[in-house]
Amino acid sequence: MKRLKLGLLQVNHDRSIEVGDAFPDDSHRFRDLFDRQDQRFDYRVYMTVGGEVPQDVDDQDGYLITGSPESVLHGMAFLGPLYDFIRRADAARKPLLGVCFGHQAIAAALGGTVEQSDWNIGVETHTFLEHFDWMQPAQEDLNLHSFHHDAVTVLPEGCRRIAESPGCVNAGFAKGDHLFTTQAHPEFTDRFMAGVLDATKHVLSATEVEVAEARAAMPADGDVFAAWATRFFGGTP
Repeated sequence: MKRLKLGLLQVNHDRSIEVGDAFPDDSHRFRDLFDRQDQRFDYRVYMTVGGEVPQDVDDQDGYLITGSPESVLHGMAFLGPLYDFIRRADAARKPLLGVCFGHQAIAAALGGTVEQSDWNIGVETHTFLEHFDWMQPAQEDLNLHSFHHDAVTVLPEGCRRIAESPGCVNAGFAKGDHLFTTQAHPEFTDRFMAGVLDATKHVLSATEVEVAEARAAMPADGDVFAAWATRFFGGTP
């Protein structure tokens, strides 16, 4: 089976003892997710949090922008190069998947709007409003981990909403057959979710913690999402 070249644009480098020292980083969590399949990838990690982006969109077969505890509203220095890459990938119709922060970054780069929202933490049901051939095994709903405090409130021109959840109206969007996003975290494990939640409790209300802990106990469909993403990139799970 041909290996696909997948570029992982990592937009976070956690240096905390509680999370950064205790768990694999963002790129490795996606590698762990995808590597449970028959399809194998040749990975190239771009430390976009430090300003590194692909110089040529054809260097890889497809790209994934990871999540991050940062916000696109905070004006970090790496956002300029990242937004430029997103626009180049879109113009070239290169397969591009944005996850959580990546979902929001793609929206912002292409002219959409991102705003701060209520905390949305825990596993929740994502209902898919549009289905593509690569969404196999076919399911209308996926239970996926969520952990965000910003949300896409206006989609970019030419994009269409493809998913919603109780805590997020625009939980995913697509453009053509080359770009799709999710506000969720398919790469989260239950253990990682528990660790991040524990490290975040000091900024949450007692009610927010209670709701998040109750929802975190739900089973998640990260492996199904991984199969969808693999087919989106042109592979066979």
